[in-house]
Amino acid sequence: MANLQFDLVSPERRLASMEASEVQIPGADGDMTAMADHAPTITTLRPGVLRVVHSGGTDEYVVVGGFAEITQSGVSVLAERAMPKSEVTQDAFNDLLAEAKAAHAQAQETFKNEPGPVDDAAKLIADMVAVGGHIGLTAND
Repeated sequence: MANLQFDLVSPERRLASMEASEVQIPGADGDMTAMADHAPTITTLRPGVLRVVHSGGTDEYVVVGGFAEITQSGVSVLAERAMPKSEVTQDAFNDLLAEAKAAHAQAQETFKNEPGPVDDAAKLIADMVAVGGHIGLTAND
């Protein structure tokens, strides 16, 4: 099976650079799996779990925002926030969820008669809650 180059970076650090057989991406318009010879694509990311399948197994990362560029020979993910799934503790998840809720409150204050940005901020909260549930963490109100 052909491989592709995978790179994941966030503003804080480079999280991964490896040969992979497939990369499962939580795209804003739906999940997608990139493999070698994939059609060139750029997608924005929604909060979710990004999975990388490689010769040593599968690595999982929680990503929040950013974008992925897919070429025939590789996938580059530039995430606003990213961390290995194993590093996402309940406290770290609570912090991410609190940031999303603060962004929603700010959007409600700033965009009183413009539902689009407020709806986007509310969706971010829903996506974060879903990620937490997926990885076994709970949203505490």
